[in-house]
Amino acid sequence: MEPAHRAADGRLAVVVYSDFLCPWCWNAATRLAAVEAALDGALALSWRSYLLRPQPRERTPEALEAFRVYTDSWRRVAADEPRAPFQTWQGDAGPPTHSLPAQLAAKAAAALGEAAGRRMRERLFRAYFAESRDISDRAQLQALWNELGLDAAAFARSDDPALARQVLAEHEEAQALGAHGVPAVRLAGSEHVIVGAQPEATYLRWFQRALASG
Repeated sequence: MEPAHRAADGRLAVVVYSDFLCPWCWNAATRLAAVEAALDGALALSWRSYLLRPQPRERTPEALEAFRVYTDSWRRVAADEPRAPFQTWQGDAGPPTHSLPAQLAAKAAAALGEAAGRRMRERLFRAYFAESRDISDRAQLQALWNELGLDAAAFARSDDPALARQVLAEHEEAQALGAHGVPAVRLAGSEHVIVGAQPEATYLRWFQRALASG
């Protein structure tokens, strides 16, 4: 386990387990970004992978139709967090086959720096939930990467088997800690995981108390 609660630069270290196919993770990411801004540089978020759909599934017309029906449930998630845009699934792409491709693209972007990782995470969520883009499709991931102007050659890192092993290890870590769903958040150095998209005020109070306690 990591050193208790602090990153190397002294910021409060917080670990977030998340999946880009999880609508509640989009809400939590939106709230955590607001809390990060409110704490003005005192927070270091470490984003780790969770695989709600670890194995590829076949794309069929029947699967697409069932997926369209499922996305109607996103209306309830959208009502819970107006800052995170959602729409029911449009067009004939998808449904996403599995969680891994988006996680690998996010890791490859994060390797370019904290800012690149943040931009790619936000772009993946928005592309999936607000633009009906299949973020398990390699061409879509490449297009999102290019839209952000990230180093073109660095996209190939998403094919690195070591990165796939890291994603799987993070997923297994979350489950070992008792996080059998996402979003899940904990302080670095702690094995206590809070599961579910908490209100922004809850995250803020939690982190403020941890900062105050030193």
